[in-house]
Amino acid sequence: MAYRYKIPLMPIGNVNRVRRISTELMTTYKGKFGVDFKQNKKILDEVAVVRSKGLKNEIAGYITAHLRRELEEQKEKESLAPQDETIAETEELEEQLVS
Repeated sequence: MAYRYKIPLMPIGNVNRVRRISTELMTTYKGKFGVDFKQNKKILDEVAVVRSKGLKNEIAGYITAHLRRELEEQKEKESLAPQDETIAETEELEEQLVS
């Protein structure tokens, strides 16, 4: 019996290509892209020539996911910052009460 392995659906080179193209487009046209997938596809049509529908969807999806992740990280940092300040304030108050 011969062992047959499954061929991966998407070769690793394609993932790197999508990431590379997406980062280049985001650095060049940072303000144009947003967190809406359909809008990013339209902007991608205006900005670049991508002949493959699948590749265009992957690039737009990667850009959308990346920007959403950045937005969530910003919100997380902003929500953590006031808590840090309140902890510092309570520690100062405790020190003043002890003194």
